[in-house]
Amino acid sequence: MIKKLLPFYFLLFISFISFSQVQTYYNDVDKTLSGLYLKAALTTKITDTHTNKLVYTPGVWEASKKTDVNPSNTAQVILIYGWENGLDGDATNDKYRDITLQDTGSGDSFRWNREHVYSKSLANPNFTTDQPGPGTDAHNLRPADRERNSLRKNFKFGAGSGTPSGFSSVTYVGPSGPNTNAWFPGDEWKGDVARIVMYMYVRYGSQCLPTGVGVGSAQFTPDEMIDLFLQWNVEDPVSDLEKARNTYHEDTTNKTYAQGNRNPFIDNPYLATRIWGGDSAEDLWGIYKSSDTEAPTTPTEVIASNNTTTTIDVSWTASTDNKAVTGYNVYVDGTLTKQTAGTTIQISGLTPNTTYAFTIEAKDLINNKSTKSTAINSTTLQDNTAPSVPTNIVASNISGTTFKITWNASTDDTAVTGYDIFIDTVLNATATDLSYTVTGLTTSTTYVTTVLAKDAADNKSAQSAALNVTTTDGASNGITELFISEYVEPDGGNNKAIEIVNLTSSAIDLTGYSIRKNYTGQGWVDDLPLTKTEFLVNSSQTSIPPNDVFVIIHGGSDNTTLTSNADLVVPSNTSGSYINGSPVNFNGNDPIGLFKNGVLIDIVGEENNFSNHIEDMTLRRKATISSPNATYDANEWDVFAANTFDGIGKHTATLSVEKIDNTLFRLSPNPLDGSLLNIVNPTSTKINKLKIYTITGQEVISIQNPKNTINLNKLRNGLYIIKLISDKGTSIKKLIKN
Repeated sequence: MIKKLLPFYFLLFISFISFSQVQTYYNDVDKTLSGLYLKAALTTKITDTHTNKLVYTPGVWEASKKTDVNPSNTAQVILIYGWENGLDGDATNDKYRDITLQDTGSGDSFRWNREHVYSKSLANPNFTTDQPGPGTDAHNLRPADRERNSLRKNFKFGAGSGTPSGFSSVTYVGPSGPNTNAWFPGDEWKGDVARIVMYMYVRYGSQCLPTGVGVGSAQFTPDEMIDLFLQWNVEDPVSDLEKARNTYHEDTTNKTYAQGNRNPFIDNPYLATRIWGGDSAEDLWGIYKSSDTEAPTTPTEVIASNNTTTTIDVSWTASTDNKAVTGYNVYVDGTLTKQTAGTTIQISGLTPNTTYAFTIEAKDLINNKSTKSTAINSTTLQDNTAPSVPTNIVASNISGTTFKITWNASTDDTAVTGYDIFIDTVLNATATDLSYTVTGLTTSTTYVTTVLAKDAADNKSAQSAALNVTTTDGASNGITELFISEYVEPDGGNNKAIEIVNLTSSAIDLTGYSIRKNYTGQGWVDDLPLTKTEFLVNSSQTSIPPNDVFVIIHGGSDNTTLTSNADLVVPSNTSGSYINGSPVNFNGNDPIGLFKNGVLIDIVGEENNFSNHIEDMTLRRKATISSPNATYDANEWDVFAANTFDGIGKHTATLSVEKIDNTLFRLSPNPLDGSLLNIVNPTSTKINKLKIYTITGQEVISIQNPKNTINLNKLRNGLYIIKLISDKGTSIKKLIKN
């Protein structure tokens, strides 16, 4: 093995002698390293030489005027994402701009500003430009047309082709909700973007994950690098502009606004291949690809075995190479599916009773690849086994018209794909979760409930043991209004949410309800109706069932707990109403209010307190709270660390559970045509309190120790709920006053 490596080191030695001044920057980096070892060495290099940390203003402005100047016209800067010479009348796609027209925050639209290629808000934690750091790193900042920069905003990068005429067809959960289009920078700029993202990842680590700024897969890389940027690095070679930027920033001796460090992936794009794999990028140093041009032998004796309904084991005889085989690519039906250093692997996630073709490709350290092996076909087993029967069916949140059922998960030899819910032997719904809320029921009625499980092959279990659930008579439980149950404000990014709970005994129509943001110097702004159809995940949801919650999230949220429980998603529009997802773009100094018909009924944060008093935290309403409060009381809230999302989608309330006995009393006359109502009390039970509610749950009368006859002359005509609380329990009656 030692003798085989000698030619490689000799080639390195010869190449080092011919290195230009550019490559001498890397003389103290061990270039024989690969993978994460090479990544770590480059991190040390570009961090140690980053000796001049620029301020945002004027540092980055002045650096940009030097590094991005148009060599054909030094009175201009070159604009990233631009492609046109200014003759088509659309200034936003210009490639060049007068160097003096830097954005001052006002003036015409023909100005240029500084684009954070790795968006500030996509970093974790977010960048700040208030002090030198990743937010002021000139390797990440490029001149851009002001309007085009605003259009890109904080959208992730996604695959595309041609000019950067807008958004990619690739979608993800982002600023505009679950189907946000990614941003394509254009064929001329995609390599620049890739190499900038690589630099930021190597320089700042987990704060700048490629998975956070691009839409792609990290399956075949040893860390969070994604295939998108590796592909762009290959397809779009390094430009003279990129090389000029690197040359400028290394030289701090004569240049005030140089940083001292370089972007290694501009100097040699093949460094990315050597660290993260993928197709081979250009080797500008000529020391890697030329050191070994011989590919490994083709893998042979490929065998499939141990077939199940969803998995097949594949094995093969090892390849040989003049240096060393470093791994194998496994293709399923022609698609790269797995990578391994060994000669056996299990392919999972397959479909039952389906035939697949498997081929294997060997590779070495220099990314030379063998021809693919001869394809072998193998078929997964037929799925004839039904899932197990769901167990432990439990009913909760029972009201006059709804109840919620939950159950334990079933098991299956392949996978359970859903559950059918039956009410009185009739299929009511299909669920993928382990719970379901049944609605549209009749008061004081018993329903027979069963659940069965099914798999992808439509094998169905038997129905579960029947559960009898009886709805209530619909009477009020004394709780009358919605309130905010949770507030989520992360320490970076857009994982922001407001949760509203209905603890009353009836569904509450959301018409008239809205949330607003209490904004510095402007009071309550950006009124957002909770029934705004285009923002609702389910446009037919116009009410909150009893004991259920309603979750509002920012369109840029990417946490799965938030997105999976969202009922209303506010997109991050760049113009018009609800700009940047307002009012759900609060930053800890913007109290949030729940309004009903324009009147504030509940609040998170102190009104008109614009300090960061509710920043970087999750606030959850205490379990003992059962009503809204238009004045913020910190004692009503439990405080959790920033980025705590596990409470969203549910709310636990510790409320008194009363013994209901409707035989203790009766009302006479009922309907009541006059003013005097008699409480018929045959057992002479002491009545401690009488409460009267409207049918919507609003308390209108409360009497301590009432007499057997009460005067209701001030009560308007209508339908009411009477609640009588005694030592023996509580009675709830309906009263009609004519």
